[in-house]
Amino acid sequence: MTTVVVAGGGIGGLATALSVSAHGHRVVVCERGEEFAELGAGIQLAPNGMHALDRLGLAGTVGRIAVPVEELRFMDGVTGDHVVSMPLGEEYRRRFRNAYVVVHRGELYRTLLRACQDSDLVELRASCPVVGYEHGGDGGAPGVRVLLGQGRVLTADALVGADGLHSAVRAKVVGDGAPRNAGITVYRSIVPMERVPEDLRHRSVSWWTGPGRHFVHYPIAGGRYLNLAPSVENRPSETFSGLPVPAADVRAQFAVLCDTARRLLALGTDWKAWVLVDREPVREWTDGRVALLGDAAHPMLHYAAQGACMALEDAVVIGELLDCPPRHFGARLRQYNASRRERTARVHRLARDSIRLWHARDADARARNETLAAMSATDLYDYVAWLHGARDFAPPTGSAEGTYTLAGYLGPADSGSAADDPAAPHTLGGSLELPEQQR
Repeated sequence: MTTVVVAGGGIGGLATALSVSAHGHRVVVCERGEEFAELGAGIQLAPNGMHALDRLGLAGTVGRIAVPVEELRFMDGVTGDHVVSMPLGEEYRRRFRNAYVVVHRGELYRTLLRACQDSDLVELRASCPVVGYEHGGDGGAPGVRVLLGQGRVLTADALVGADGLHSAVRAKVVGDGAPRNAGITVYRSIVPMERVPEDLRHRSVSWWTGPGRHFVHYPIAGGRYLNLAPSVENRPSETFSGLPVPAADVRAQFAVLCDTARRLLALGTDWKAWVLVDREPVREWTDGRVALLGDAAHPMLHYAAQGACMALEDAVVIGELLDCPPRHFGARLRQYNASRRERTARVHRLARDSIRLWHARDADARARNETLAAMSATDLYDYVAWLHGARDFAPPTGSAEGTYTLAGYLGPADSGSAADDPAAPHTLGGSLELPEQQR
């Protein structure tokens, strides 16, 4: 039987195992940790992410544990003014054919894990780090020799590197060194909803913007908790992950925000901090029968709320393309790469552009507010249609004239019927140039 090895047992890795095994291949998931577990708080799933879960047969299960969001609220965090909201009710769901939901990362992960455990074609191996690979199978046959820790080797017909930001597989496929420090720290805390005053409870994702910082919050875990995630451009000299931080330090960095935002932040305890990192997009993330996926392929800042969605889309595409004999795997993986790189690079740019949108100050903040306040619900739907409305996650490659580019407060460019066409290529603010891969 054909064997595909997946390096990394996170959300992207487990989704890939489900997608590939659904087409008859045996999948071995190699996780470096001692157990299969996922840390973190909330995840936003736009309709494109829910469509991907539907293709994996899990949309119904996730829908039962997720919190449907009523609106995306954009607030001026200094004045406290409500600037604009994107309603996510019946009209939004009709247009994008699914809901926008938030879910606890651990709950989504356990759903994927249980589905893998229930599959006869998926093998889960913990304490099994993938440290590299070599081309060629047993006896010189086509394939991949997957190099594991302690000198162990696993022979496979293909290898998918879903091993995250510090991917050992990427180190050989791309070789671009350490991730880029974005100069931003995000703090996270989860608050039991019974501790949240009634007037501060909303079934929405709310952003409070400020100079060089912003604060987002939304309910998770079926509405039992409120997820708090403020970010600030404080130029940390070193990267760190999950570092405990005193609550007073967090509050002090957001003292410029209005009373309501500060009341919400004051609810947080047990704060932890992460330095945000990403990488520049690259054209190629395959090497023969080896391919990268999710954060290993296209790590991006979380400001587009699409990291998990992009990994789920990747998993669906790679599984469907590998519905073939192994002799075609190399060509199909190149096809996967070519079909996904422009879409993921556009989301990468959107995430970076969002810093300018949310962290503006003074005259720039006022211009942003005026632009956003003038947008109707239809305008806002047009802005996200290329992203939220996608059902074909491997659209034809190529660039086209763009959509909205709010980061420059330039307003709508073309909100015609193409905005509703998931197969229509889009760019963010003009043509997209990807740097040549550095080896």
